[in-house]
Amino acid sequence: MTRRIAAIVFIFFCATVAWVVLGATIFARSEASGETLKGRVISTWGAPQVQSPPSAVYKRTYSELVEKVVADKTVAEWQNRTVEHRLPIDRSDLRADLDLEHRQKGLLWYSTYRVAFRGEYTFRNTGDRNETVTVTMAFPAEQAIYDEFTVTLQEAPVSPVYSKSQTEVSVDIPAGQSFTYVVGYRSRGLDSWTYRFGSDVEQVHDFTLRMKTNFEAIDFPDNTLSPTGREREGDGWLLTWRYSNLLSGFHIGMTLPQKLQPGPLAGQISLFAPVSLFFFFFLIFIITTLRGIDLHPMNYFFVAAAFFFFHLLLAYLVDHISVHQAFAICSLVSITLVVSYLRLVVGLRFAAVEAGVTQLIYLVLFSYAFFFQGLTGLSITIGSILTLFVVMQMTGRIRWDEKLVMRPLAARTDGAARPQAPNQGLPTG
Repeated sequence: MTRRIAAIVFIFFCATVAWVVLGATIFARSEASGETLKGRVISTWGAPQVQSPPSAVYKRTYSELVEKVVADKTVAEWQNRTVEHRLPIDRSDLRADLDLEHRQKGLLWYSTYRVAFRGEYTFRNTGDRNETVTVTMAFPAEQAIYDEFTVTLQEAPVSPVYSKSQTEVSVDIPAGQSFTYVVGYRSRGLDSWTYRFGSDVEQVHDFTLRMKTNFEAIDFPDNTLSPTGREREGDGWLLTWRYSNLLSGFHIGMTLPQKLQPGPLAGQISLFAPVSLFFFFFLIFIITTLRGIDLHPMNYFFVAAAFFFFHLLLAYLVDHISVHQAFAICSLVSITLVVSYLRLVVGLRFAAVEAGVTQLIYLVLFSYAFFFQGLTGLSITIGSILTLFVVMQMTGRIRWDEKLVMRPLAARTDGAARPQAPNQGLPTG
C-alpha cells in the first residue's frame, strides 16, 4: 500500500508541474499579446481620453528700462516685454455621454467606448480695456477621431485654427464683459475617461458636469472626485458633479468596467488545478479503500491526464469562442474521458456516480468559481470545509490499520471478482 500511495503522489507531483508550466505559458501569452494588441486597438479605436478646460488668454506688451553692461559701461535702454494674461472661467456646464462597447483581441477583452462631449464655458475679461482674446482647446487624446466637432462663440459658429493637439480661436472682448465658448464633439476612447481641471491645485467656480453611462458597474480611479449626485437612467447611471467654489488637486474620472478576461482566467484556473486534482484523488482513494476497489496507479495517471486536457483545451479554445462556451465544452470532454475510462476499469455505476460527481464538483464547479471575482476564495473554502465534513463522517468509525492492508483480491463495485492471472493459484517449484 505504501508503494501505491507513493506512486499516486508522484503522479500528482508530475501533473502539478505540468499545470504550472501551462499556467505560466498562458500568462506569458496574454502579457506578450496584450501589449501588442492594445497598441492595435488604440490605433484603430482610440486612446484613453483626458479632457481639459479651454484656456483664454490675451497678450499685453510692456516697456521697461533694462540695464546692461556694454564695454565695461552700464547702459540703460528700453525693452518691450510681452505678458500673457489668463482669463478666469466664471461658469462651466458640461455633459459627457459614455457608451461602452467591449472588443476582444486574442486572449483579452478591451474596454472601448464612444463619448459625446459638450462643454459650455463662460469667461470674463477682467482687464480695463478691450482685448483680443485667444481661446485654446486641447484635444483629449492625439490618437483619436473627432466627429461633429463644433465651436461656438457668443452663440455664433466659428471655424477654429487646428493644430496637431489643439484648436485656437480669437475674439475681441470689451473690458469687463463676459463671453461664452461652446465646444462639442463625438469621439472614441479606451479604458478610462478623465476631466482634468489643471496640472496643479485649481479653483473652479459654478461647475457642473453631467455624465451618462450605458453600464451599471461604475468605478472611479484613484485621486478623483466622487459624484455629488447619482440616479439610475436606462441601463446605466446619470452622474452629476456640481460645485459652486471648489479648490482641489483632484480630478473627475471614470474607469470603464472590464469584461472577464479569457487569458488570465484560463491561467488562474490552470494554476489552481492541482487543488482540484488533490480533492479528486483524495476522495477516490477513500472510496476505493473503503469499498475494496482495486485502482492501480496507472489508472490515476490516465485520470490526471484527462484533468490536464481540460485546462489545455481551455487555454487554446478561448481564443476562438466565448469563455463560457469554451468552459462548457472542456468540462464535457474531460468528464467524458474520465467516466468512459473508469467504466472499463471499475464499472458504470462507480464511473458515473462516484467519479463523475466528484469530478463535476472539484474540477468543474471549483474552476467555475473563478468566474465570480471576489468570491472565488470563499466559495472554494466553503467547498473544502464541506468535503472535510463529509469525509470525516464517512470514515469516523473506520479502522485504518485494517483498511490499508493490501488484499490479494479486490472486489468490483458490482460484487464480481477480478479474473485471476493465468498462473495464479498454481503450485510452484
